[in-house]
Amino acid sequence: MEISKAEIKSAAAASTAGDTQELRGAEILVKALQAENVKYVWGYPGGAVLHIYDAFYKQDTIQHVLVRHEQAAVHAADGYARATGDVGVALVTSGPGVTNAVTGIATAYMDSIPMVIITGQVPTAAIGLDAFQECDTVGITRPVVKHNFLVKDARHIADVMKKAFHIARSGRPGPVVVDIPKDVSFNKATYAGYPDKVEMRSYNPVKKGHGGQIRKALQLLLNAKRPYIYTGGGVLLANATPELRQLVDLLNYPVTNTLMGLGAFPATDRRFVGMLGMHGTWEANNAMQNCDVLLAVGARFDDRVIGNPKHFAQNERKIIHIDIDPSSISKRVRVDIPIVGDVKDVLTEMIGMIREGTAKPDEAALADWWKQIDGWRSRDCLKYDRANTDVIKPQKVIETLWDMTKDADAYVTSDVGQHQMWAAQFYKFNEPRRWINSGGLGTMGVGIPYAMGIKLAKPESEVYCVTGEGSVQMCIQELSTCLQYNTPIKILSLNNRYLGMVRQWQEIEYSGRYSHSYMDALPNFVKLAEAYGHVGMLIERPQDVEPALREARKLKDRTVFMDFRTDPTENVFPMVQAGKGITEMLLGAEDL
Repeated sequence: MEISKAEIKSAAAASTAGDTQELRGAEILVKALQAENVKYVWGYPGGAVLHIYDAFYKQDTIQHVLVRHEQAAVHAADGYARATGDVGVALVTSGPGVTNAVTGIATAYMDSIPMVIITGQVPTAAIGLDAFQECDTVGITRPVVKHNFLVKDARHIADVMKKAFHIARSGRPGPVVVDIPKDVSFNKATYAGYPDKVEMRSYNPVKKGHGGQIRKALQLLLNAKRPYIYTGGGVLLANATPELRQLVDLLNYPVTNTLMGLGAFPATDRRFVGMLGMHGTWEANNAMQNCDVLLAVGARFDDRVIGNPKHFAQNERKIIHIDIDPSSISKRVRVDIPIVGDVKDVLTEMIGMIREGTAKPDEAALADWWKQIDGWRSRDCLKYDRANTDVIKPQKVIETLWDMTKDADAYVTSDVGQHQMWAAQFYKFNEPRRWINSGGLGTMGVGIPYAMGIKLAKPESEVYCVTGEGSVQMCIQELSTCLQYNTPIKILSLNNRYLGMVRQWQEIEYSGRYSHSYMDALPNFVKLAEAYGHVGMLIERPQDVEPALREARKLKDRTVFMDFRTDPTENVFPMVQAGKGITEMLLGAEDL
């Protein structure tokens, strides 16, 4: 449901217009959401938020989506935010509603996703008295939010919501919790319009990078013999994909993306050397370790990317780090030229300086560097038994999906585990915000809610959820939500009857002692999908993979659950073991 310009203007009218109203707190909240052009709210009702739900009942510009679990409400709003770049909004009740939502909030926080989560609270007079369904929402969520508010007066709701959205979407994005006691949502207050601006003396994120630092960085970058561009999710969050691609076109330098940054640079471009890190490519990790100048853009050098910091520091290199968040710079790795600022703005300025200047990269040195990278590439580190006709190889399922949808308007979500890594390795993401997964927290169960959120935002797009038989059961009840709200997603379950990544670690690190990683009481997923009103498919032979995917794509208006019975012995390679350096990689079973 689109909000008309007139309605937005009315909701955001300045107080100087003199158009004041006496409204309940819940009604002011709804007007704030309308003024922020919110289209969807994912939630689940309960006693503390009933006044808010009553206010939703009286409006028709925002669609509320009733999920089946509060965790899924936050995940769905999160998926919507990741795919669109807009602020995702969720609404949950007090007590268990809040605690159920915490996993979703922490997931968004770790990946810097802009969200506003509205939580109900017991009446103000009951706070601290162990009232029914009371919990300390501000205290519980403080470690996993960018900021949170407890609103104690209905007069403050509009100002708080303005601040919440501003904080969520500006600087380094993140989730903001707004906790509203039941009496505050019921009480009346004078509403003089939604604020048209926000002033927060203590919060002023820097957008423009320091010009002198950018010039120093550019000089270092143009004089490099073995340059490397390492980009993370910050490029996508800043919508800086066009600028990154312009920079690479000007310099012709090799590029790698983190798991969260896939799609920022086209995976099919020759200058892309693959994802790096624990399950990155041989060439990406070796280039990271052996470059002489590293340009890090919107990335944070986390443990899954650089492995052991001492090993990473063994080789001399100069590091330039661009990030909106100053606390991320030199947090794990000492950098030589820090640039605090919005990635899009900094890259734009850098591109302008290159075009205006006369300095160019060292073409001879660059040719030698590319020759070295091509040598690493020749190892084919993503090889697997493609000729196997006895059992479905999970990599083949992803490759087949990519081949079918590479020219389509498609989004891919994933849960967490082996299937996530295979999707990242074998689906070639050429565009930003098409790969939606939980990176920092590694949350199982996000796949279906993410896909639901995206499908509502992008109804004409194809939305695929790559999952496993373990992850999918974490939020499988959301198949009911898919039916109620007509979000026909396609679910690819790479079913190997194990908690695959746990089993892989147990095989490699624990001498094959598979402690509680075997799933020996699985449901019939085909019948389960049908029970929820969807289409179920069982695929057991390699030759049936492509026909099943083609049939699922034809069923445009149906959610389809594809249960692919895959090789239970297959492992994700390459792999960097915990505590090892990023070039100390296992490339296959022969390295075990």
